[in-house]
Order: sequence, then C-alpha cells, then structure tokens
Amino acid sequence: MAEKDAQQPNAESVGGEAAPAVAGDEVAAGPNEQQQQQQQQQQRQPTKMESFFAMTKSFITRAIIIYFVSSFFRRPAPPTDPNNTKSLEPKISAWNYFENGQIYDLHIWLSTIENEINFKQGSNLIWLQKDLVYGDWKSGPKRDGIHHHSTKIKATPSIMNNGSIFMHAYVTRSGESPNPDDPNYAKNGMFGYQARMLNKFKRLRVNRNYNLLSSEEEKLAVELEVEKQKDQIISYWHPNITVNIVVDQTTWSAGSVPPPLDESVKFAEFGKVYLPIVFVNDYWNLQRDYFPINETTPELDLHITFQPLTFFKWQLYAAQQMKNKWAGNMFGDLISGGGMEASDDEQDSLKETLLDTNIYLLALTIGVSILHSVFEMLAFKNDIQFWNNRQTLEGLSVRSVFFGVFQSLIVFLYVLDNEANFMIRVSCFVGLGIEIWKIHKVVDINYNNAEKILGILPKISFKDKGSYSESQTKEYDNLAFKYLGWVCFPLLVGYFVYSLVYNEHKGWYSFVLNMLYGYLLTFGFIMMTPQLFINYKLKSVAHMPWRMMTYKCLNTFIDDIFAFVIKMPTMYRFGCFRDDIIFFVFLYQRWQYRVDLKRVNEFGFSGEMEQEASKKKLLNATASASAASGTATAAITENDASAAAASASDTVQDKPAEQKKTD
Repeated sequence: MAEKDAQQPNAESVGGEAAPAVAGDEVAAGPNEQQQQQQQQQQRQPTKMESFFAMTKSFITRAIIIYFVSSFFRRPAPPTDPNNTKSLEPKISAWNYFENGQIYDLHIWLSTIENEINFKQGSNLIWLQKDLVYGDWKSGPKRDGIHHHSTKIKATPSIMNNGSIFMHAYVTRSGESPNPDDPNYAKNGMFGYQARMLNKFKRLRVNRNYNLLSSEEEKLAVELEVEKQKDQIISYWHPNITVNIVVDQTTWSAGSVPPPLDESVKFAEFGKVYLPIVFVNDYWNLQRDYFPINETTPELDLHITFQPLTFFKWQLYAAQQMKNKWAGNMFGDLISGGGMEASDDEQDSLKETLLDTNIYLLALTIGVSILHSVFEMLAFKNDIQFWNNRQTLEGLSVRSVFFGVFQSLIVFLYVLDNEANFMIRVSCFVGLGIEIWKIHKVVDINYNNAEKILGILPKISFKDKGSYSESQTKEYDNLAFKYLGWVCFPLLVGYFVYSLVYNEHKGWYSFVLNMLYGYLLTFGFIMMTPQLFINYKLKSVAHMPWRMMTYKCLNTFIDDIFAFVIKMPTMYRFGCFRDDIIFFVFLYQRWQYRVDLKRVNEFGFSGEMEQEASKKKLLNATASASAASGTATAAITENDASAAAASASDTVQDKPAEQKKTD
C-alpha cells in the first residue's frame, strides 16, 4: 500500500514543461462530451466494501473456472530425446547485471511513438535522477527509498485529438546514457528499459435513457445525441504513474522464466546476465480519477514516483497486468466479469477496500463470504431435495411457486438488459431453472398434441394435484392471495406511475423490466406472507422446508452484518432486515405449533402414520410370539400323550409275568 501513497505529488519538485512532438489529425472531444463526462464523474462511485462482499464470492468462482480452463489448455511437457545431446546440456544460469550497491542513473523520456524517441529534443527528457544505489531502501526525502518528480506536459492539438503519449524509463550505470548518439552510451545497450503509454483509451459511455412521456422533438434530440456519440473512443489521462526497479538477485535461465515475468526479464551476453528489471506500475490509479483529454486540458499534470520493489510484489503486480490483458480474449467475460468496464469498477472497489479497511475486517469479510457461498449452495441443494422427495402438497402454497417463477424470470431478464456480471447471469439462470422445475412437482401438466398453438406447439394445461385440491390448503392459498392483491396492486399502480413520470428509461421494454424489478425488490417480501397465512389457518409448520430456510436465514443474517459494516443506502439496509421479520414470524409459528401428529412432513409422513406403523409392528411381533408359543405348547402336549401311552402299554405287557412269578 506504500505504492499508493508514493504516487501522491510532491509540490517541492516541479519541473518545467515538456511538449513532445506529436502527430495526429483526429477530431477532439468537444465541450458537450466534457460536460457529460463531468456529470458521469459526479455519479455515485463504489465505496470501500460496498461491493467487496459479492465480489469476493465472484472471484472464488472465477478462480475455479480459470484453473480448469488453464488446466485444459496446458501443454504437456515434451518427451526428452536421449539422442539429442543439446537438450541434455545444462542451461546457463544468468545473474543480475546490477549487483547490490551498484550506482545507477534514472532517465525518463517522453515520445509520441512507442519505439522511437527524439533524443535530440532536450525537452523530451522530463526527469534525470543521478547516483541512485541499487538495493538502497533508505534514500529519498523521507528515507523510505522513494523519489518523486512532478512536471507539466503541454497538450498539443494532436494529443487533444486522441493522440498517444509514451513514457520511456531507463536505468543505466552511473554516467552512462541510453542515447545511442551520446559518447557515454551504455556498452552494448546494457541498461534496464520499460515503455508505457500514459494515456488510456476508453469507450465513451452514452446515456441512452430518456423520459417516456417526453415529446417527439425531445426524443428525436436524444436519439441524435446518442447516435452522434455512439461507439466513440476518448483518450483519458491520470496524473500519477510509478516506476519501479525490482531489487532481486535471483538467477534465471533463458527460456525458463515463467509468464508473465518473462516479459520484463531481458537477457544479454548470450544468456550469461539479465538486465535490471524496470516495471511501470499504475495499479493504484483508480478509474474514477481519469479525465478526458480535450480543449479544456491545455496542460497535463504528471507526478512520477520511483521506488525499489521486492520480487514478491512484482509478481503480484505483473499477474494483475496479465489479467487485464486476458480480459480481451475469448475468456474475458469469465475473468473480468462482463467486460473491461465492469472489471475496472470491481478493481476500484477492491483497491479502495484494501487501502481503507482494517486488515482484520478484511479477513473476516473473506471468511464470511466463503460461508455465504457454501450456505447458498446448500440452500439450493436442500430446496431441490425437498421438492423432489415431496409426496403431498398439503400445507404448501402452490401459487407462491408460480409467482417464484415469474419473479425469477423478471430478475433474469433485468440482468440481461443491464449487461450485468457474467456470474450473476449464471446464478439467476440456475435459480430460474430450479423454479421452473418445481412446476411439475406442484401441478399435473398435460400436453394436448391434437390442439396446437400456431400449429407448432402443443397446448399445455395445468391441473392441481389431488393432495392440494382435496385439502383446505387450496382454499387458504386462494384466500391469502386475495387479501394480498388488495395490498399489492395499489402499490404496483403507484410505483408504475412514479417510475413513468420521474425516471428515465431506454424504452418501454426496459421500463417494464425496471418497474417490475424495482417493485419486486421493494415489496417482494410480501409474497412470503401467503405461507404464513396458510400456517396460521392449519396451525402447523411441519410441511415447511426447514433445512433450506435455515441456510437462507443464515445468509440473511450475514447480509445484516454487512449492512452495518458497509456504507450503503438506507433503503437497502431496510431491505436486508425485512426478510428477517418474515423468518422470525416463521420461528414464532414453529414455537406456537410445536406438535401436529396429523400434518405430514417433507417426506410425506406424519406423526399418526408413524404411531400406527409402530402399533402394527408391535401387534405383528406379539402375534408372532403368540403363534410360536402355541406351537411349542401343542408339541409338548403331544409328546406327553405319546409317553403316557407307551408307559401304559409296558404296564399291560409286564403284568402277566409278575402274576406268574407270584404264583
């Protein structure tokens, strides 16, 4: 974070003006564009941690996607050929051309061409800092190794007409020069070098919204202004830039430097040494601080900071620059989250959070964000499991399921219309798919192929399931939505009139989506009340999906915590707490209606059914025991009778012998 502080201007070291020779003949951005840009700059920007919570979850998902994508395209290591003696030769380890303690000079030049510098024009040299020490972290005015320089650049007509300005940073040994025509030119071009374009081209954001009740003349004027500024690219300027020299003595081998570090490591003397690494860093420049270059900016302030940089920080900054380059390729939508502009806004939020937030709060935020993602996935999983295993619809609001489909569809169309983050689109699409899947679980769907719509699509009809229509649930569900309509429809009409009169929209389609989305966001919690009404009438909550609701409740409480921590509008904070009120009412009903043996649970079983099953099991066990006991008794009786008969027979046969003996 010291790099950010280092980019602040130092008023004591202001140099002269520099007007590099430029070429360009494009049309400059006029005052109207400047006024529009100033209005856009005044709009509310992301503050500190306002989007850091959702952004952290998005980064986790993107990291997983990037890992699998990079693994899929990773090339396997080529097999080694034992007959190729060149491949078996050890690679040469290169050492840093600058040793610790080396005295060197810093040269900063300007030009309008990336690879060409007019060394003969002395005004192009805007900063020459001599006698710096490589590896010295205690030089500079504040003894922190940081040096500042400020100057003013004259904006020529070419620069104001979307011309480019390039900065060339050189580090040479003390007394040497990067100018090939200079007698002190560095031997064999042995110096560190890095070039960077100072201005930044961005597509102009055109406000296509207008009031739908405006006259035709006003609408035509808006359309002409939009068409005039459509796809216009403007050159922007930021006054701060940082030049770093990487202080490190790591030995590298040519061809073995990993990307993106290989872009900065340059080898010399047949790979025996590598040149000092110069890195131009603009990571801490917030996008909202950029302003357009036109006639209103005849002079451009430039504040340059030079400081040493560790190897670890260099890796982090280089990785960020590589990410910005990837944002334009085929995976840019996954990585940057919907384009460069969305990525820039997210980066600004992340930078502000890292700069202005306590480190312990950051750690807590990341941990809670991971928990929030886990609870969200568990809520999806248990919601699907609940409806998949559901055997009866008694006690559940079927109309709420259809309204959930409508609400998810509006949210999905809204994020598509507003070009939202790619991961948000995926999340909304998955949620819509789950809501549509629930339809066949709550109603019977019949497809009539004999009657087709437009001769192509079969006519679809819906019929309530028996467990819903034959119970009192349907009656209570209709009654709840009847009362709910008395409240919701006047609110919807009022919000419709307010949005139509006071808000601007891109068209009627966008107006309907924005109106419905805003209404659902404001009053959507009311749609949870029919289930409360059904629970009240049935005096039971055994039919509720409590696991899914518990995970959603935990996520709601997490949102409540961040509503206190993060700076956000008051109405959004109220929106975080209103869902808590509904859930607390559910908890009260669960406490009030504790036991209901007649009501079935989410698996289609009730307490009475369980008791009856236990009784049947006990009766069956008793009957089996009695039958076994009766069989054993009968066997014993039969054995006793056989023994008695045998004894009597023996007595009869022995008696004559005894009488004979007696005689």
